Amino acid sequence: MVARQEDQTRSCESGRGMSTNSDANIGTTPVRDAYRFDEAALLAWMEANIEDFAGPLTVEQFKGGQSNPTYKLTTPSRAYVLRRKPPGELLKGAHDVEREAQVLTGLGKAGFPVARVYALCTDDAVIGTWFYVMEMVEGRIFWDATLPEVERADRPAYFDAMNAVIAQLHNVDYRAVGLGDYGRPGNYFARQISRWSKQYRDDVDAGRDPNMDALVEWLPANIPAGEEAAIVHGDCRIDNMIFHPTEPHVLAVIDWELSTLGHPLADFTYNAMMYYMPPHIVAGLAGADLEALNLPSEADYVAAYCRRTGRGEFPNYHFYMAFNFFRMAAIFHGIKGRVLRGTAASAQAADRAKAFPELANIAWALVARTRD
Repeated sequence: MVARQEDQTRSCESGRGMSTNSDANIGTTPVRDAYRFDEAALLAWMEANIEDFAGPLTVEQFKGGQSNPTYKLTTPSRAYVLRRKPPGELLKGAHDVEREAQVLTGLGKAGFPVARVYALCTDDAVIGTWFYVMEMVEGRIFWDATLPEVERADRPAYFDAMNAVIAQLHNVDYRAVGLGDYGRPGNYFARQISRWSKQYRDDVDAGRDPNMDALVEWLPANIPAGEEAAIVHGDCRIDNMIFHPTEPHVLAVIDWELSTLGHPLADFTYNAMMYYMPPHIVAGLAGADLEALNLPSEADYVAAYCRRTGRGEFPNYHFYMAFNFFRMAAIFHGIKGRVLRGTAASAQAADRAKAFPELANIAWALVARTRD
């Protein structure tokens, strides 16, 4: 779990999904020098391991800041996607492409919309690191939660499709699809709060914030009773979903590197953070005129999820929301420390660092709402 925590920090730091500017994340580019590999060796491996594969093969690298480098593989008959561990020394357990392939395969068995995994390679000799190859899903990715590209009358259907796919994920019987060992069910919030609190306290370079200090004390003392376990995506935003090119239908949910067995209400409220998120930090809806945009209210969106998951109500909703803002604030605090130490990985890191106190303030304001 520590490794996946580091993955999330680097993902936020690189700007993956954390900006309304999609230009840096859309499309492909020639393979960057640091990520090149023996394409002939890959071709031979695919011929031997992927059914009905036929070359020749063209390799491009997707833009964006995923912690696992991602490539588009094109042949005369179809396109594929390859995700691999990055080259170089890695943290133990980080960039676990085998784990990604496992959850995609399991969810595919359940009929959940994910890309089909064709094959996994755990032989470093082929391209230098482990990798897997999956189908290329073509469709639309929305980087702005207000959906400016969609006709006003059609926007509710897109939000409903997003809501439905999150509920579908949390309704999957993870044991039945071979994912019973995918994580540690139970004590999810206690473990998460402890982990992120420790990261916050240990990073002395980034300083302290009164709201964050208060959250570190308040959250573990107020965890709601009751345990639930489901497959959770961990980063379930609208820009991690590929929609049908013309219809309000999710074809595939992508970027599963933070997934685990966890509490489904934490996962859902991470998605619903958009209702509180200032758009200058992450593509959110705070301050937006939802009625004018014809987007569902927060109450209606939550009610739809409860209906789909068989919940009569959603107690402690603002605790879960405060927890998610706390977690994101802890991530941004870590990025601030990296900026101050001169080890930040991208130009967006300074903006993340500046946003840290605002996220902590939102989280503490949400705590007040738990008392209402």
